[in-house]
Amino acid sequence: MKLPVMAAISSISVAPMTKTPVSNLTPKFYVNFSTSKSFLRSSSSFRRPRIQAVKPSSFVSEEQHKRDEESMSIDNLHRFIALNLGNWNGSFYQFDPYGNLLQKVTTRLAVSSYGEDELISLIQTLYIKQPSSSASTSGYDSEPEWAEYKIKETNMFTVDNYQQIGFFPKERAFSLRYQTAGMLETVLRQGILGEDDIGEESPKNLKLPSQRPSVVCENCLYSQEKDMRARVFHILDPKGVLEMLLVFLEERGNELTLPSSLDNAKNSTNRIQPFLGRWKGHSITKRSGVYGATIVEADTIALLEIDDNGQLIQDITSTSDGGDVATTVHWTGHLLDNLITFDGGYQMTLLPGGMYMGCPCDVAKSVAELKSFHLEFCWLESPGRRQRLVRTYDIEGLAVSSTYILETQL
Repeated sequence: MKLPVMAAISSISVAPMTKTPVSNLTPKFYVNFSTSKSFLRSSSSFRRPRIQAVKPSSFVSEEQHKRDEESMSIDNLHRFIALNLGNWNGSFYQFDPYGNLLQKVTTRLAVSSYGEDELISLIQTLYIKQPSSSASTSGYDSEPEWAEYKIKETNMFTVDNYQQIGFFPKERAFSLRYQTAGMLETVLRQGILGEDDIGEESPKNLKLPSQRPSVVCENCLYSQEKDMRARVFHILDPKGVLEMLLVFLEERGNELTLPSSLDNAKNSTNRIQPFLGRWKGHSITKRSGVYGATIVEADTIALLEIDDNGQLIQDITSTSDGGDVATTVHWTGHLLDNLITFDGGYQMTLLPGGMYMGCPCDVAKSVAELKSFHLEFCWLESPGRRQRLVRTYDIEGLAVSSTYILETQL
C-alpha cells in the first residue's frame, strides 16, 4: 500500500545508503535511530569523490570540477546566511497533533554572521518574552523581561554533518534537521514558565517535547508578499508518532510590531475550505546537503475535494520536464475536526492561517516495512496561491531530499 505523499517525489525514491535486515528495523530500532550511525555518517553520502591517479588531462578536469563544486557550496552557504540575517519579531505557537492551539509565546530572533569565505558562520540568539512575575509590585508597570538563548552556529561543517540542510535560494525556502528538541524545550520552559517556574507543575496545556525525539524537522517558507516567514517544526516522539507541531511566525525589521497572529477560532470546515479545488504548479527536488544538486523538476496538478459521502478525495499528477514521465496518485481519506487521515497511513493537520502539516501516522511502521517517509508543510498565504515544502527521509531516517512546490488555484 502506498503512503499518500507528494506525487512530485513519489517516483524518485532515493536508495538507502546501506542494506539493513528487516528483523533489525523494528519500532524498538526506531527509538534510537535519531542518534544512529546512519545520521552521524550522513554528510559522507554526498561528499566529493576522492581524486584517483589519472592522466594529467583528466586530473586537471577533476581538479576544476572540485573547485567548481566547492565554490558552489560556499556560495549556497553565503546565500543561506544572507536570507536569515536581521532582527526577527514574532510569535511561537504550540499545537497538538489535532491542530488545537496549546500555547503562544512572544519571541525575537537576532541573526548575524562572522568570518569570511568557507569560514563564515551564522549565529542566532533567541529572546523569549517572560511572563509577568507574580512578585511584581501591584500597580507598577515594569518593562518586560526577555530570556536569552544561543542557538547552535551554522557553518560549512554543521550544514552537512548535523543539520542536513535542504536549501532553495531563488524560492527562499529551506529544511533543517535537529538532533534534539533542546532549543524548543527552552522556548516553552522560559516562555511559559518564566521566572516563577519552581518545577512542581507545568501550566495547563503546556507539553514539553520528548528528551530524545526520533525526528525534529524544521521547514521554512518565506512570504511572497512581505518580509515575513513561517518556520514550522514536526516533533515525533521516540516511537515515531507525531507528538506536537510548532510554528514560528516572524517578521524582519527593528520595529516591535508583531506579524498577524494565527486565528485559532476558525472551525475545521473553514480550515479545509481554502485548499479544496484544483491546483497547478511546478516542483523542484534537491538532494540534501549544502551542495544541493537538483534531482528532478516537474509540473504538478493537484485535486482535493469532498464527495457526496463526506469522503475526502485527493489526486496528484506529476509530469517531469520533457513530459516523458508522468505519475498519478489517488488518495482517499476522511476529515475529523482538523485532522485528515488517508487510508495509506498518512495524516495532515489543518492549522489556522492557511497552513497544514503532514506526516505518516506511524513512522516506526514505515521503518519496519522498509519504506521511506515524508514530512510536509503547506502555506496558503493568500487566496489561490500556496507554497509547499516536502522533506524526504530514507528507511534509516536519513534526510535525503527536499521538494519545493509553488501552486496556483485553477
